[in-house]
Amino acid sequence: MQALQTATRNPAEFMGRLADLGTVEKGRWPILCWLRRQSLEDIGNTRTIRAVVLSGRYFSRADLDRMLKGVETAAAAAH
Repeated sequence: MQALQTATRNPAEFMGRLADLGTVEKGRWPILCWLRRQSLEDIGNTRTIRAVVLSGRYFSRADLDRMLKGVETAAAAAH
């Protein structure tokens, strides 16, 4: 749980944005990750992202893979 809070709640608190970020509650803007496996059982399961909801927009695994490929391509071109 502490590892998950370190990646979610704690940054929002550090930035002074805990009123609208960092947790899943009414009136907040959470970033939701749909995982294939339970992250509380094994933190390594956070690598099993199936989809993400960001600012109300759904990104499938295929969408995420396309974004990652674009970032890899841009990074390779910058070197």
